[in-house]
Amino acid sequence: MAGKTAPKKDLSTLKRVRQAEKHRLRNQSVKTKIKTYITKLETALSSKDRESINKILNETVRVISSAASKGIIHKNTASRKISRLTKKVNAALAS
Repeated sequence: MAGKTAPKKDLSTLKRVRQAEKHRLRNQSVKTKIKTYITKLETALSSKDRESINKILNETVRVISSAASKGIIHKNTASRKISRLTKKVNAALAS
């Protein structure tokens, strides 16, 4: 690749690269977990079972809040996701 310089080799840079990779994998795992829980909730909404919907909603909210508190997703993003999911659940249970 033309124009690219060789990466730095000092110890602090190498450590930063290792840390960044660990964080990237951890963040990816948590984001995937959030998506999985949201999918589970949407599947449960089609079944119309109140207890399972409420249980999955609580778990989903817990996972999203946890990700926000760890800085994996922004707190406003977490709040928006939780709000939209709650709104969907309330609409589904009302009808």
